[in-house]
Amino acid sequence: MRCSAIRFADEGEHSENIDVSIVVVTWNSGRFVHECLASLEAAEGTFVSEIIVVDNGSSDGTPEIIAHDFPNVELLRAGENLGFARGSNLGIAHCRGKYICLVNVDVNVPPPCISTLWSYMESHCDVGMAGPQLVNWSGIPGRSSMKFWTLWRVFCRAIALDRVPGTPRWCRSYLSTSNRDTTPQDVDILNGWFWMVRRQAVTEVGVLDPRFFMYAEDLDWCHRFHQAGWRVVLHSDAAAIHYGGGSSARDPLRFLIERERANLQYWRKFHGRLSTLVFRFLCGLNLTVRFVGYAAVSCMPCRDHAAARLKRRYSLRCLLRTLAPGSQ
Repeated sequence: MRCSAIRFADEGEHSENIDVSIVVVTWNSGRFVHECLASLEAAEGTFVSEIIVVDNGSSDGTPEIIAHDFPNVELLRAGENLGFARGSNLGIAHCRGKYICLVNVDVNVPPPCISTLWSYMESHCDVGMAGPQLVNWSGIPGRSSMKFWTLWRVFCRAIALDRVPGTPRWCRSYLSTSNRDTTPQDVDILNGWFWMVRRQAVTEVGVLDPRFFMYAEDLDWCHRFHQAGWRVVLHSDAAAIHYGGGSSARDPLRFLIERERANLQYWRKFHGRLSTLVFRFLCGLNLTVRFVGYAAVSCMPCRDHAAARLKRRYSLRCLLRTLAPGSQ
């Protein structure tokens, strides 16, 4: 399946009218959508923007909230749950801006954030993708980027070697990357909660791969941006609040399974059979370590036994449904 073909709205006239097109994909996210869209409408400064919301068949009144409270937002009703990648692609196809922002619905965007990213990309024509620093609901900076995945880094993550204090740099996993520098820095992978991408780069690289329903589309897209020679930059001087769990909190087991399947799908796309077999084993090892760890925690005094038992059960069911022989 090809994912590079894209026909934008008003082809050839985008830069004269709209600077930034903002795409938000929603699915039963009524408790987040008002705050997200209100922050986006307040963010426009020296640039001109448009906001496009793709609703993936919500049944909780999300599209009605948008239509009533945000009449200037372009609402696209997909009628079904297309997933994040296909939903984003539907929004991208309607974009008229020189730059495209893909923003998760559970994000609050302070006014300087998009303006900072836009100004930076305007002055750095070799940057194809940029993203802000993630800040959680309590104001603490979180992880906004990752390193490229390798079998060694996946192994370090699987056995929790990256959590051991004083671990040498060569023993760290793909999650071991620092976002403390406030200056823009090139990164391998920008986590897919907030991206600003250059329209020219999307025309060259292609849109999100629609085969990824949810998760791993950030690994895939950043991989392809790098392959095409575009820089991927984390601009920590820009920041936005990411609450997390906008959709996944409704069914955590389902989304855990989707994540494991998507990671395996990504690895298969770019690697051979032997490498994929090793990767599959390491994913199983990771889930097994999680199962054993949560089982141990549930036996300890003064611990949240109920939460540990739940996570232990999730780890086991995910292992059996995604990585056991015959599960694919």
